[in-house]
Amino acid sequence: MKVLTIVGARPQFIKAAVVSRELRKEYEEILVHTGQHYDYNMSDVFFKELDIPDPDYNLGISGGSHGKMTGEMLIAIEDVLLKEQPDAVLLYGDTNSTMAGALAAVKLHIPVVHVEAGNRLGTLDNPEEVNRIVTDHVSSLKLCCTESALEFLKKEGISQNAYVVGDPMYDAFKYYSEKVGDDIPEKLVGFDGETIELPQEFYYMTCHREENTGTDEVLTEILDAMETLDKKCIYPVHPRNKNRVKKLMEEKGYTNTIVCEPVGYLMSVYLVNHSKKVITDSGGLQREAFFAEKQCVTIFDYVVWPETMIDDRNQLAKADKEDILRKLAKKQKIKENDAFGDGQSAVKIIKHIDEYIGRSKR
Repeated sequence: MKVLTIVGARPQFIKAAVVSRELRKEYEEILVHTGQHYDYNMSDVFFKELDIPDPDYNLGISGGSHGKMTGEMLIAIEDVLLKEQPDAVLLYGDTNSTMAGALAAVKLHIPVVHVEAGNRLGTLDNPEEVNRIVTDHVSSLKLCCTESALEFLKKEGISQNAYVVGDPMYDAFKYYSEKVGDDIPEKLVGFDGETIELPQEFYYMTCHREENTGTDEVLTEILDAMETLDKKCIYPVHPRNKNRVKKLMEEKGYTNTIVCEPVGYLMSVYLVNHSKKVITDSGGLQREAFFAEKQCVTIFDYVVWPETMIDDRNQLAKADKEDILRKLAKKQKIKENDAFGDGQSAVKIIKHIDEYIGRSKR
Protein backbone atom coordinates (compact mmCIF):
# COMPACT_ATOMS: atom_id res chain seq x y z
CA MET A 1 0.00 0.00 0.00
CA LYS A 2 1.08 3.55 -0.71
CA VAL A 3 1.07 6.68 1.50
CA LEU A 4 1.86 10.08 0.03
CA THR A 5 3.45 12.49 2.53
CA ILE A 6 3.42 16.25 1.95
CA VAL A 7 5.89 18.58 3.68
CA GLY A 8 6.95 22.16 3.08
CA ALA A 9 8.39 23.75 6.23
CA ARG A 10 11.06 23.08 8.83
CA PRO A 11 8.79 21.65 11.59
CA GLN A 12 7.30 19.22 9.08
CA PHE A 13 10.74 17.98 8.02
CA ILE A 14 11.53 17.18 11.65
CA LYS A 15 8.32 15.21 12.16
CA ALA A 16 8.73 13.41 8.84
CA ALA A 17 12.24 12.35 9.86
CA VAL A 18 10.92 10.11 12.63
CA VAL A 19 7.58 9.09 11.10
CA SER A 20 8.96 8.20 7.65
CA ARG A 21 11.52 5.93 9.30
CA GLU A 22 8.66 3.85 10.73
CA LEU A 23 6.29 4.29 7.80
CA ARG A 24 8.72 2.82 5.28
CA LYS A 25 8.94 -0.41 7.27
CA GLU A 26 5.36 -1.19 6.24
CA TYR A 27 4.40 1.06 3.33
CA GLU A 28 5.61 2.56 0.10
CA GLU A 29 5.99 6.26 0.81
CA ILE A 30 5.93 9.00 -1.82
CA LEU A 31 7.43 12.19 -0.40
CA VAL A 32 6.33 15.55 -1.80
CA HIS A 33 8.13 18.78 -0.86
CA THR A 34 6.06 21.81 -1.84
CA GLY A 35 9.07 24.14 -1.61
CA GLN A 36 7.42 26.46 0.93
CA HIS A 37 10.76 26.69 2.79
CA TYR A 38 13.25 26.92 -0.05
CA ASP A 39 16.50 28.31 1.40
CA TYR A 40 19.33 25.76 1.90
CA ASN A 41 19.47 26.49 5.63
CA MET A 42 15.68 26.31 5.87
CA SER A 43 15.21 23.08 3.89
CA ASP A 44 18.04 21.12 2.26
CA VAL A 45 20.23 20.94 5.35
CA PHE A 46 17.34 19.40 7.30
CA PHE A 47 16.92 16.59 4.78
CA LYS A 48 20.65 15.96 4.84
CA GLU A 49 21.34 15.93 8.57
CA LEU A 50 18.12 14.14 9.57
CA ASP A 51 18.56 11.42 6.92
CA ILE A 52 15.19 12.16 5.36
CA PRO A 53 14.85 10.46 1.97
CA ASP A 54 15.11 12.79 -1.02
CA PRO A 55 11.65 14.01 -2.09
CA ASP A 56 10.09 12.16 -4.99
CA TYR A 57 8.59 15.50 -6.03
CA ASN A 58 9.84 19.03 -5.29
CA LEU A 59 7.17 21.46 -6.43
CA GLY A 60 9.30 24.58 -5.95
CA ILE A 61 6.39 26.75 -4.78
CA SER A 62 7.29 29.56 -2.38
CA GLY A 63 6.66 33.25 -1.86
CA GLY A 64 3.65 35.34 -2.78
CA SER A 65 0.41 35.84 -0.90
CA HIS A 66 -1.30 33.07 1.07
CA GLY A 67 -3.92 32.71 -1.66
CA LYS A 68 -1.40 32.57 -4.50
CA MET A 69 0.83 30.07 -2.74
CA THR A 70 -2.06 27.84 -1.65
CA GLY A 71 -3.65 27.91 -5.09
CA GLU A 72 -0.44 26.96 -6.89
CA MET A 73 0.16 24.16 -4.41
CA LEU A 74 -3.39 22.86 -4.81
CA ILE A 75 -2.99 22.56 -8.57
CA ALA A 76 0.45 20.94 -8.39
CA ILE A 77 -0.48 18.49 -5.61
CA GLU A 78 -3.61 17.41 -7.47
CA ASP A 79 -1.45 16.47 -10.48
CA VAL A 80 0.81 14.35 -8.27
CA LEU A 81 -2.14 12.63 -6.60
CA LEU A 82 -3.74 11.77 -9.92
CA LYS A 83 -0.46 10.25 -11.06
CA GLU A 84 0.40 8.33 -7.87
CA GLN A 85 -3.09 7.25 -6.70
CA PRO A 86 -2.06 6.76 -3.03
CA ASP A 87 -4.13 4.94 -0.41
CA ALA A 88 -3.81 7.93 1.93
CA VAL A 89 -2.24 11.39 2.17
CA LEU A 90 -0.22 12.14 5.32
CA LEU A 91 -0.03 15.77 6.47
CA TYR A 92 1.64 17.58 9.36
CA GLY A 93 0.83 20.77 11.21
CA ASP A 94 -0.74 23.94 9.90
CA THR A 95 1.06 25.42 6.90
CA ASN A 96 -0.31 26.39 3.50
CA SER A 97 1.23 23.13 2.27
CA THR A 98 -0.93 21.25 4.80
CA MET A 99 -4.23 22.82 3.78
CA ALA A 100 -3.48 22.61 0.06
CA GLY A 101 -2.69 18.91 0.43
CA ALA A 102 -5.86 18.30 2.41
CA LEU A 103 -8.10 20.05 -0.13
CA ALA A 104 -6.49 18.34 -3.12
CA ALA A 105 -6.83 14.91 -1.52
CA VAL A 106 -10.38 15.18 -0.22
CA LYS A 107 -11.67 16.38 -3.60
CA LEU A 108 -10.18 13.23 -5.13
CA HIS A 109 -11.72 11.07 -2.37
CA ILE A 110 -8.33 10.10 -0.97
CA PRO A 111 -8.26 9.67 2.84
CA VAL A 112 -6.42 12.46 4.67
CA VAL A 113 -4.34 11.68 7.77
CA HIS A 114 -3.56 14.81 9.83
CA VAL A 115 -0.77 14.60 12.39
CA GLU A 116 -0.94 17.41 14.98
CA ALA A 117 -4.70 17.63 14.63
CA GLY A 118 -6.86 19.63 17.02
CA ASN A 119 -4.52 22.49 17.94
CA ARG A 120 -6.40 25.77 18.30
CA LEU A 121 -5.55 29.38 19.17
CA GLY A 122 -9.13 30.63 19.08
CA THR A 123 -8.73 33.34 16.43
CA LEU A 124 -9.06 33.37 12.65
CA ASP A 125 -6.71 36.36 12.55
CA ASN A 126 -3.92 33.79 12.52
CA PRO A 127 -3.56 32.22 9.03
CA GLU A 128 -2.28 28.94 10.48
CA GLU A 129 -5.50 28.63 12.48
CA VAL A 130 -7.47 28.67 9.24
CA ASN A 131 -5.23 25.94 7.84
CA ARG A 132 -5.68 23.80 10.98
CA ILE A 133 -9.46 24.07 11.03
CA VAL A 134 -9.93 23.36 7.33
CA THR A 135 -7.53 20.42 7.42
CA ASP A 136 -9.13 18.85 10.50
CA HIS A 137 -12.64 19.16 9.07
CA VAL A 138 -11.76 17.24 5.89
CA SER A 139 -9.42 14.68 7.49
CA SER A 140 -10.39 11.03 7.71
CA LEU A 141 -7.94 10.26 10.52
CA LYS A 142 -7.00 12.91 13.08
CA LEU A 143 -3.91 12.19 15.19
CA CYS A 144 -3.45 14.53 18.14
CA CYS A 145 -0.26 15.34 20.04
CA THR A 146 -2.04 16.10 23.32
CA GLU A 147 -5.28 15.54 25.22
CA SER A 148 -6.21 19.23 24.92
CA ALA A 149 -6.12 18.94 21.12
CA LEU A 150 -8.56 16.02 21.26
CA GLU A 151 -10.87 18.11 23.45
CA PHE A 152 -10.97 20.85 20.81
CA LEU A 153 -12.01 18.29 18.19
CA LYS A 154 -14.77 17.03 20.49
CA LYS A 155 -16.08 20.60 20.95
CA GLU A 156 -16.23 20.99 17.16
CA GLY A 157 -18.02 17.65 16.75
CA ILE A 158 -15.30 16.08 14.62
CA SER A 159 -13.66 13.64 17.05
CA GLN A 160 -14.58 10.51 15.09
CA ASN A 161 -11.37 8.67 14.15
CA ALA A 162 -9.38 11.05 16.39
CA TYR A 163 -6.69 9.68 18.69
CA VAL A 164 -3.95 11.00 20.99
CA VAL A 165 -0.62 9.59 19.82
CA GLY A 166 1.90 12.00 21.38
CA ASP A 167 4.13 14.45 19.59
CA PRO A 168 6.59 13.31 16.89
CA MET A 169 8.55 16.49 17.66
CA TYR A 170 9.27 14.94 21.06
CA ASP A 171 10.36 11.68 19.37
CA ALA A 172 12.76 13.67 17.20
CA PHE A 173 14.07 15.91 19.99
CA LYS A 174 14.73 12.93 22.23
CA TYR A 175 16.45 10.92 19.49
CA TYR A 176 18.62 13.73 18.14
CA SER A 177 19.50 15.11 21.59
CA GLU A 178 21.10 11.75 22.39
CA LYS A 179 22.84 11.78 19.02
CA VAL A 180 24.25 15.31 19.46
CA GLY A 181 25.11 15.12 23.16
CA ASP A 182 27.65 17.77 24.18
CA ASP A 183 29.40 18.03 20.82
CA ILE A 184 28.73 21.29 18.96
CA PRO A 185 27.34 20.11 15.58
CA GLU A 186 28.40 23.13 13.51
CA LYS A 187 29.89 26.61 13.63
CA LEU A 188 27.73 29.70 13.79
CA VAL A 189 28.06 31.71 10.58
CA GLY A 190 27.70 35.48 10.60
CA PHE A 191 25.91 37.56 7.97
CA ASP A 192 29.19 38.20 6.15
CA GLY A 193 30.27 34.56 6.22
CA GLU A 194 32.55 34.87 9.23
CA THR A 195 32.76 32.07 11.82
CA ILE A 196 31.38 32.96 15.25
CA GLU A 197 32.57 31.24 18.41
CA LEU A 198 29.80 30.01 20.68
CA PRO A 199 30.05 31.43 24.23
CA GLN A 200 30.04 29.03 27.17
CA GLU A 201 26.81 30.47 28.55
CA PHE A 202 24.08 31.98 26.42
CA TYR A 203 20.39 32.55 25.83
CA TYR A 204 18.80 31.22 22.63
CA MET A 205 16.26 33.25 20.66
CA THR A 206 14.30 32.73 17.48
CA CYS A 207 12.04 35.51 16.26
CA HIS A 208 10.47 35.42 12.80
CA ARG A 209 6.75 36.21 12.93
CA GLU A 210 5.61 39.22 10.94
CA GLU A 211 4.01 40.84 13.98
CA ASN A 212 7.39 40.73 15.80
CA THR A 213 9.73 41.58 12.93
CA GLY A 214 7.64 43.65 10.51
CA THR A 215 8.56 47.07 11.92
CA ASP A 216 11.69 48.62 13.39
CA GLU A 217 9.79 49.71 16.49
CA VAL A 218 8.59 46.25 17.52
CA LEU A 219 11.82 44.42 16.74
CA THR A 220 13.79 47.11 18.60
CA GLU A 221 11.82 46.36 21.78
CA ILE A 222 12.82 42.69 21.52
CA LEU A 223 16.48 43.40 20.76
CA ASP A 224 16.60 46.01 23.54
CA ALA A 225 15.53 43.28 25.98
CA MET A 226 18.25 40.93 24.74
CA GLU A 227 20.84 43.69 25.14
CA THR A 228 20.29 43.83 28.91
CA LEU A 229 20.59 40.09 29.62
CA ASP A 230 23.43 38.87 31.82
CA LYS A 231 24.80 36.61 29.07
CA LYS A 232 25.00 36.78 25.28
CA CYS A 233 21.93 35.89 23.22
CA ILE A 234 22.27 33.70 20.12
CA TYR A 235 19.82 34.79 17.41
CA PRO A 236 19.76 32.84 14.12
CA VAL A 237 17.85 35.10 11.73
CA HIS A 238 15.22 34.07 9.20
CA PRO A 239 16.25 35.12 5.65
CA ARG A 240 13.32 37.49 5.20
CA ASN A 241 14.25 39.39 8.39
CA LYS A 242 17.98 39.65 7.72
CA ASN A 243 18.06 43.16 6.25
CA ARG A 244 16.00 44.71 9.04
CA VAL A 245 18.00 42.95 11.77
CA LYS A 246 21.31 43.94 10.18
CA LYS A 247 20.19 47.58 9.93
CA LEU A 248 19.07 47.72 13.58
CA MET A 249 22.23 46.03 14.83
CA GLU A 250 24.31 48.71 13.10
CA GLU A 251 22.10 51.66 14.06
CA LYS A 252 21.65 50.71 17.71
CA GLY A 253 25.12 49.32 18.30
CA TYR A 254 23.88 46.14 19.96
CA THR A 255 26.70 44.00 21.34
CA ASN A 256 24.95 41.43 23.53
CA THR A 257 23.05 39.73 20.71
CA ILE A 258 24.99 37.43 18.41
CA VAL A 259 23.12 37.37 15.09
CA CYS A 260 23.89 34.63 12.59
CA GLU A 261 22.56 32.73 9.62
CA PRO A 262 19.86 30.08 10.24
CA VAL A 263 21.15 26.92 11.91
CA GLY A 264 20.36 23.30 11.15
CA TYR A 265 18.14 21.18 13.35
CA LEU A 266 21.00 19.44 15.15
CA MET A 267 22.55 22.79 16.04
CA SER A 268 19.19 24.07 17.23
CA VAL A 269 18.81 21.00 19.45
CA TYR A 270 22.25 21.72 20.90
CA LEU A 271 21.41 25.39 21.50
CA VAL A 272 18.16 24.53 23.30
CA ASN A 273 19.79 21.90 25.51
CA HIS A 274 22.75 24.11 26.46
CA SER A 275 21.06 27.49 26.78
CA LYS A 276 20.21 29.28 30.02
CA LYS A 277 16.71 30.11 28.79
CA VAL A 278 14.83 30.30 25.49
CA ILE A 279 13.03 33.25 23.89
CA THR A 280 10.91 32.51 20.82
CA ASP A 281 7.78 33.11 18.78
CA SER A 282 7.90 29.59 17.33
CA GLY A 283 5.39 26.91 18.21
CA GLY A 284 8.05 24.26 17.71
CA LEU A 285 10.82 25.81 19.77
CA GLN A 286 8.60 26.46 22.78
CA ARG A 287 7.84 22.72 22.87
CA GLU A 288 11.51 21.84 22.51
CA ALA A 289 12.35 24.14 25.42
CA PHE A 290 9.73 22.25 27.41
CA PHE A 291 11.22 18.90 26.38
CA ALA A 292 14.67 20.14 27.44
CA GLU A 293 13.28 21.44 30.76
CA LYS A 294 14.33 25.00 29.94
CA GLN A 295 12.37 28.08 30.91
CA CYS A 296 10.83 29.74 27.84
CA VAL A 297 9.30 33.11 27.09
CA THR A 298 7.10 33.15 23.99
CA ILE A 299 6.56 36.51 22.29
CA PHE A 300 3.02 35.94 21.07
CA ASP A 301 -0.56 36.89 21.94
CA TYR A 302 -2.04 33.40 22.13
CA VAL A 303 -1.37 30.14 23.94
CA VAL A 304 -0.33 27.61 21.29
CA TRP A 305 0.54 24.65 23.52
CA PRO A 306 -1.30 24.88 26.87
CA GLU A 307 0.64 21.88 28.17
CA THR A 308 3.85 23.95 28.16
CA MET A 309 2.35 26.70 30.33
CA ILE A 310 2.35 24.77 33.62
CA ASP A 311 4.24 26.35 36.52
CA ASP A 312 5.16 29.30 34.26
CA ARG A 313 7.61 27.10 32.38
CA ASN A 314 6.45 28.84 29.21
CA GLN A 315 5.12 32.38 29.53
CA LEU A 316 3.55 34.66 26.96
CA ALA A 317 5.10 38.09 26.61
CA LYS A 318 4.27 41.15 24.55
CA ALA A 319 6.86 42.51 22.14
CA ASP A 320 7.84 44.89 24.89
CA LYS A 321 11.26 45.12 26.55
CA GLU A 322 10.01 45.35 30.12
CA ASP A 323 7.44 42.56 29.74
CA ILE A 324 10.00 40.20 28.21
CA LEU A 325 12.55 40.90 30.96
CA ARG A 326 9.91 40.57 33.68
CA LYS A 327 8.92 37.12 32.41
CA LEU A 328 12.54 36.01 32.00
CA ALA A 329 13.30 37.05 35.60
CA LYS A 330 10.81 34.56 37.03
CA LYS A 331 12.29 31.37 38.44
CA GLN A 332 10.52 28.03 38.26
CA LYS A 333 11.01 24.56 39.60
CA ILE A 334 10.92 22.49 36.43
CA LYS A 335 9.84 18.85 36.65
CA GLU A 336 9.52 16.03 34.15
CA ASN A 337 6.20 15.88 32.34
CA ASP A 338 4.72 13.39 29.88
CA ALA A 339 2.07 15.65 28.32
CA PHE A 340 3.60 15.08 24.86
CA GLY A 341 3.81 11.30 25.07
CA ASP A 342 6.55 8.78 25.64
CA GLY A 343 8.73 9.36 22.58
CA GLN A 344 7.00 6.60 20.61
CA SER A 345 4.41 8.62 18.72
CA ALA A 346 5.74 7.58 15.29
CA VAL A 347 5.00 3.92 16.08
CA LYS A 348 1.48 4.85 17.21
CA ILE A 349 0.88 6.97 14.10
CA ILE A 350 1.75 4.05 11.81
CA LYS A 351 -0.47 1.74 13.87
CA HIS A 352 -3.50 4.01 13.40
CA ILE A 353 -2.77 4.50 9.69
CA ASP A 354 -2.52 0.75 9.26
CA GLU A 355 -5.79 0.15 11.11
CA TYR A 356 -7.62 2.90 9.22
CA ILE A 357 -6.45 1.88 5.76
CA GLY A 358 -7.21 -1.74 6.61
CA ARG A 359 -10.77 -0.83 7.58
CA SER A 360 -11.28 1.32 4.49
CA LYS A 361 -10.10 -1.53 2.23
CA ARG A 362 -12.55 -4.00 3.68
